[in-house]
Parts: sequence; C-alpha cells; structure tokens
Amino acid sequence: MFVITSPEAPAPLRPSAPSRTGPALVAAVLFVLHCAFALRHHARFRTTGYDLGIFGQAVRSWAEGRLPASEIRTATAPAGFEGEALPLLGDHFHPVLALLGPVYRLVPHVEVLLVAQAALVAVAVYVTGRTAQRQLQGRPSAGPLVGVACGLAWGTQALIGFDFHEVAFALPPLALACRAYLDGRLRAAAWWAAALLLVKEDLGATAAVFGLLIAHRARGRRDRRERRAWRAGWLLAGGSVLAAALVVKVVVPGFAPDGRYLYAEQVGGAYGFLDGWSVKVLTVLALLAVTGGLVVRSPLAWLLLPTLAWRFTSSVPSHWEPGLHYSAVLVPVAFAALVDAVRRGARLPVRRGAGLSVPRGAGAALLVPVGVALLLLPLQPTAQLATPGFWRESPREAAARAAVGLVPDGVRVAASNTLAPHLTDRAVVRLAAPGLLDRDPAVEWLVADRLDGFPAGAVDGALREAAADPGWRVVREEAGIVLLRRTR
Repeated sequence: MFVITSPEAPAPLRPSAPSRTGPALVAAVLFVLHCAFALRHHARFRTTGYDLGIFGQAVRSWAEGRLPASEIRTATAPAGFEGEALPLLGDHFHPVLALLGPVYRLVPHVEVLLVAQAALVAVAVYVTGRTAQRQLQGRPSAGPLVGVACGLAWGTQALIGFDFHEVAFALPPLALACRAYLDGRLRAAAWWAAALLLVKEDLGATAAVFGLLIAHRARGRRDRRERRAWRAGWLLAGGSVLAAALVVKVVVPGFAPDGRYLYAEQVGGAYGFLDGWSVKVLTVLALLAVTGGLVVRSPLAWLLLPTLAWRFTSSVPSHWEPGLHYSAVLVPVAFAALVDAVRRGARLPVRRGAGLSVPRGAGAALLVPVGVALLLLPLQPTAQLATPGFWRESPREAAARAAVGLVPDGVRVAASNTLAPHLTDRAVVRLAAPGLLDRDPAVEWLVADRLDGFPAGAVDGALREAAADPGWRVVREEAGIVLLRRTR
C-alpha cells in the first residue's frame, strides 16, 4: 500500500552541498562500462533493425531536416501501406529524438545512439546519487551506494542490453524532478516532469500523477511561493492529461497511414488485465527487491503506477515481464523513493526469535539494493564484459562484417534484422521480408543471415523470392550470411 504522508514531516533539507566526487565517479565508471558493452554488442551483430535500425533512421531523418521516418518499420506497417518509409510520429510520439539530430549530423554513425543512451543513464545515476547525498547527510557513502544500485538495477540493465529506446530520455528528467520534489523546489519539479511529454505518449500519465503529488504537497500553504507551486501542480496534472489525449487522439493518428493510434487496441482489454499474473507478480517483486520494499514508504511510489498500469493491462505478454526496457523509467523513481523513505525514518526489519522484529539502521537500507543488484549482476547483459568470448570475433561475425562491407553507399538494400542497423548510416535499408524486395523503388542489394528469426519466416521468404527471380545474383555466401545483387 502506498502512503502519502503530510508535507510537513519531515522538512526538506537545504544544507551545504556535499562532495560530488563519489556520485560523479560512479556515473563515469558506469558510463564507460555501458558504452563498452553497447558498442561491442553492436559490433558482434547482436543489435537489431527492430529497434536500433528504426531509431537510427529516425535520427538520420532529423539530422537531414526531415520528420522521422523508417523504411525498416514498413515490414510491420498497417495493411495497405505502400510508401517507402513509415512516418514514425504515427507510431509513437517522441519528438525528443530531434535532440540527437545535430549530434548525428556531426558523427553520422548509429553508434551515436548507443553512446547517447549510456550518457543519459549516467546522468540519471549521478543525479540520483546526489539526491541521496543531499537528503541523507551524515552518510558519506549514501551517494555512491545509491548510484551503484541505480546503475546496476535490472531495469537499467535491460535498457542498456537491448538496442536503443527513446525512454532513455525520460531518466534524467525523472531523476531531476524527484530531486527537486524532495528538495522542496516544487515548481522546478513540475518543469522537469513536463519534459516527459516530449519523450513518449504514455509518460503523460506519469507527469499527471507528478502534478497531483506537487499540488498535494503544496495545498493549504499560505506562502506565496507555495501557492504558486500548488497552481503549477494542478497545471501540470491537467495539462498532461490534455496533452496526452491530444497526442493519442489527434497527433499520432494524423501521422499514421491508417489514421489511428495502433497501440490503443493493446491496452485495456480483459485478456491483458486478467492473464499473466504469475509474470506480473514477478515484475512487482523484482521492483520491490531493488529497494528492499521501502519504495512503498514514500509518496513518490505513486509515480510507478501509470507505467505498471498500462503494462499490466496490455494484451502483449512482453509488456508484463521485467526483462525488457519498459522498466527503465521506474528505476530513478524507485531509488528517489528509497532515499525519501530512509530520510523519513523507514528501516528494514530483521526477525529475531519468535516473531520479534527490530529495526536495522539506515546503512542496511542502502546496502540491500546494492546487494540485490550485485546478486543479479551475473544474469545482466553487462556481465558479458567479463567473458572472453564476448571480445572474440566468431566466423559468423567475420562473414557478416565482410558481407555488409561489400554493400555500396547510397543504394537501396534489404537486410535481415541483425544486419540492418549496420547499414542505416549509408544506405536506404528495408527489412528482408517477402513482398518488400520489389516495392517501388525496388531494392538493389539483399544481405541476410539465414538464422535470423525475426520476423518469423521473413528471411526464408525473401531468399525464396530472390531465388525465383533470375535478376538476382549471389555475390557472397559464407557461414550462413548471404549477399545478393540485382543485376537487372
């Protein structure tokens, strides 16, 4: 049960700022580790067209002064769509990606997205660590401990481990909004929370709940500044609801080729809510575990509900589980709530004797998340950094690199899912799938990994189409990697 306590207890701390060295060092180390993993993971052909290739094409569009569109995304476009590239603002609302356009223009490589994601995570880790330092004075280790737990938490690791996603942009605003809220800077918290509206359409609900928290904390105050904060909270809550409704009902359908918001059909059905509770309970338990269960002792815990609500009412089973990037936005909120709970005096109980419960100190409350993160670390993506095989190039990887390298710049190419993101920087890339080879304008090259299973049967179907057309010629085939060129 989530608890909203009175805004007077305890009062926000405004002491002199402690040293930034600890949180900064933790954030820097995690940034290097996450970059090393993401870049090597990509170099091993473990990233995919869905989603790194799609986001790479989106950012390339922004860099070229166009609205984001993706040729890869046409593989699962609405029925009847015949265009060359799907407008991505008709899929999800993520104008924040435009911020990467100038960076990509200077460094036109899809790896920019992976580095940017690691940097956004590092910023959130640093801010969360600083929040712990400011709120838990007298405990010099609070900042580094919370930073380590935040950066190694399973939600963060899932984000780093699977390509790039726009939700990475939500982590710093959430961390900054929570920090401002705990510091008592409520209008600043409202501004940071409002930034979530530019990240993704489902975060409008989180921003609205944040507005209600701000309004609740500032209610009944006679101070002029607090009255402004009360108005800012209600403005954020109401504005977020209206903005989210406008995006889902007008903006996204306006860009969508079929005039509708695709994902509305996935949320709210009886199947999504009633089924899969064994998996959903595991997700909730994993979320509680990273904070020792203390997350529910802070009003900030209410910010977790919007994301959990849309996921648990979705009819898509992958939304229920803890292993994908959807949990990343929960991490900075959960650790800010942990800090708030410890500041309010919450402690972890330890049972002794026949049912006797005695409180542990605040240090234990901060050590438990680190212990949980380290316990789960061998199961996390970045643990592969310590395995020798991660740094060796296999014959399949060498064959894939050679085949991709033979594709000329500027051509239209159909590529299988794991090869596609290696070509989006310098070619027009579609997914290798039946029916896409001859869509106008027709592709000139086809490069495919025969073992690539997404979408199911797509690679086999595309290769069968090419084999039946005498206009295609095999240029290279090795270790299951096939490169073909259209000769006429």
